[in-house]
Amino acid sequence: MSSIPPSSRCVKWRFGCEHKRTLLFLFFCLNHLVSGHIRYSIPEEMKKGSLIGNVAQDLGLDLKRLRSGRARIVTGESIQYTELKTDKGILVVNERMDREQLCGDVTPCSFSFEVILENPMELHQITVEVTDINDHSPTFNRDAIQFEISESANSGSRFSLTSAEDPDVGLNGLREYFLTENENFVLKQNSNADGKKYAEMVLQKPLDRETNPNLSLKLIAVDGGSPQRSGTVNINISVLDVNDNAPIFNQSVYKAAVMENSPRDTYVTTVNASDADIGSNSLVTYYFSDLNSGITDLFAINEKTGVIKITGLIDYENNKKHEVRIDAKDQGGLTDSSKVIIEVTDVNDNAPTISVMSFTSPVSEDSPPGTTIGIINVKDLDAGDNGKVHCRLEQNAPFKIKSNLRNYYTLVTDTVLDRETVSEYNITIVATDAGMPPLSSKRTFYLKLSDVNDNAPLFSEGAYSAFIAENNAPGVSLLTVRAKDPDENQNARVSYILEDAYIGGSHLSEYMSINSESGVLHAVRSYDYEQIKQLQLVVKAQDGGSPPLSSNVTVKVMIQDQNDNPPQVLYPVQTGGSLVAEMVPRSADVGYLVTKVVAVDVDSGQNAWLSYKLQKATDRALFEVGLQNGEIRTIRGVTDKDAVKQRLTVIVEDNGQPSRSATVIVNVAVADSFPEVLSEFTDYTQDKEYNDNLTFYLVLALAVVSFLFITCLVVIISVKIYRWRQSRVLYHSNLPVIPYYPPRYSDTLGTRTLPHVYNYEVCRTNDSRKSDCKFGTVGSQNVLIMDPSSTGTMQLKCVLINKWYIYSHFIWISTSVFSPFASDLSGTALIN
Repeated sequence: MSSIPPSSRCVKWRFGCEHKRTLLFLFFCLNHLVSGHIRYSIPEEMKKGSLIGNVAQDLGLDLKRLRSGRARIVTGESIQYTELKTDKGILVVNERMDREQLCGDVTPCSFSFEVILENPMELHQITVEVTDINDHSPTFNRDAIQFEISESANSGSRFSLTSAEDPDVGLNGLREYFLTENENFVLKQNSNADGKKYAEMVLQKPLDRETNPNLSLKLIAVDGGSPQRSGTVNINISVLDVNDNAPIFNQSVYKAAVMENSPRDTYVTTVNASDADIGSNSLVTYYFSDLNSGITDLFAINEKTGVIKITGLIDYENNKKHEVRIDAKDQGGLTDSSKVIIEVTDVNDNAPTISVMSFTSPVSEDSPPGTTIGIINVKDLDAGDNGKVHCRLEQNAPFKIKSNLRNYYTLVTDTVLDRETVSEYNITIVATDAGMPPLSSKRTFYLKLSDVNDNAPLFSEGAYSAFIAENNAPGVSLLTVRAKDPDENQNARVSYILEDAYIGGSHLSEYMSINSESGVLHAVRSYDYEQIKQLQLVVKAQDGGSPPLSSNVTVKVMIQDQNDNPPQVLYPVQTGGSLVAEMVPRSADVGYLVTKVVAVDVDSGQNAWLSYKLQKATDRALFEVGLQNGEIRTIRGVTDKDAVKQRLTVIVEDNGQPSRSATVIVNVAVADSFPEVLSEFTDYTQDKEYNDNLTFYLVLALAVVSFLFITCLVVIISVKIYRWRQSRVLYHSNLPVIPYYPPRYSDTLGTRTLPHVYNYEVCRTNDSRKSDCKFGTVGSQNVLIMDPSSTGTMQLKCVLINKWYIYSHFIWISTSVFSPFASDLSGTALIN
């Protein structure tokens, strides 16, 4: 690629040899075109803002890519000589470029930098060659050159002249010397191995001090620029008397090596020249003939011994080799010259430098492995192994260093990041060279991780339980559930929600509520332990992320019982109109079980532990009540003196605090027969209020029963007549006759289904006082029930029913005489 700057100079590719054929030149150009390395050539001293080249066009990039990739110039120099205009895609001069300041006498003079783009990262190297213009004239570091030459100097004697310095290079550099015309001397021009020109004055005709003791010449140095520039120096020659032998160095070239950063007075080498003359004409002094390159700032030579030592700071990075010309002059003014080449050996005195090209912080914690965090550039000014750099991370961190381009390293993630584990990193990059001893430098980067919602809230407990006493006040707080979310900000904001549920057909919200912010559970209503003993619900903790994450926990609320229900007596049943009496034969012995008071308490625990106490009794010496079981037993034998009617008041208490109680009245009849009981209890019932409605109900019942009896009688007669007619028809039909046997009711005592069959007589008179009831004896306990509402001509009905057998047959016969009765399984007799 090429770009044509305003100077109309073409972009050229340098490959070392400028005399290659055109075809070979084009081949190399195409090769560089593929590599993406472009080179521009511009003259020095261009004004700021001058166009260097169209980078976008030469790199094949559009302006949009330059802007989106944040294209920028990367250079390790403190002065940025170029500037990239990303809006136009051109490269312009940013600072004035002086080729002599940039490169000195090094040719070609160029500097390189990189253009870096991001997303994806691209790196393009650009080399700018600064060509020389003839802006300097050759100059001598002396105003005049002084020579003392013996008149006996032989023809062909050489006298070294001070070299002129021209900072320009190439054609603009020093081209040749001219010496003003004279009879005695001619000018001879030579070049060093590096191409640097120097001049010598050669004696072609011996001097004659007596004819001309002093000569004045001019040495002119010209360059090859256009227009041509020149510089002059005066040569003053004093002719001495006879000294016909000049000093001669024992070597034409001396070589030495010194380490950079060597201390002052470090020995370099010794030069030696001998003079065949004797006396004062043989004394030789040594001095540097070339003082224009600042050599005296670095080295010094002993005029008498020729020992060269270091006097300044030797820096390999500034100059790798020094060439010094040394003259040896005797007392007669005859001289000889030699060259000393001093090689500088590099030492590892420069630590690597780390430059940050780009760095991204914060980075999302869900960034995949391989995500680029930053780009750095590492350079070492040393050479060889001393300049080879290796980068590493100082601490163990989930990152790694990758090197894809020379001197450029990328910092990328190595594993999956987790902000909840480590939220920030101090990443220290260590760059170490391969010198001995190695030098290193560090650069620390602060990286912060940004949060994503990747953690659900976690409850502090696996399950919660709470206790609350029943009859609580609505709105009371039960417990607080806590969930923590290791995320941050909105992702860590936890809200509490009750999951939908139904308790006993009612929605959970009718029983419980929760504060969505604090997680406090409140009772919505007052609880009743007898209705519900436990509430089990699910609380969901949900964060504020997008999408939100949640977790559940089970909460059990146990309702504790309070003693808010008194005991309830199940037996004996307290009736409003009839008297219930337990019969005790007079033959009962001590411990005879009269009856058992049965009570329950709907409370639980100790609130339902019941105790039975005898509160009142007709005869406290006759009965006692079991404290725990409620059994009423005799505590002595029954005698004839004991009253038939015994009234016991039993109190039933629970064990709650405070305790609640219920009372029950138990009537006990002490007698051996029902007439005795009836006689005693009838007197008792005469005082009761007469129920006028009873007669109406008895008459109505009698009428209904009579109607049912007549209807059944008619149906039975009709069935009998129908069967008789059918039998007559069958008898005359000559068919075999099957005799009919009425069903028998067998005794099933063996199978214990119907234990016994009893016969009974029922008699009834208009006068209830004189009526009696005959019944078969049964080995079972009997209960006497009196209806105190009947007075005067009381109608007596008595039925004795076995406790294992209920008469279902012929009930229509009994209903024609008595009102229907219900019986329990305890074998009781009901008397109304």
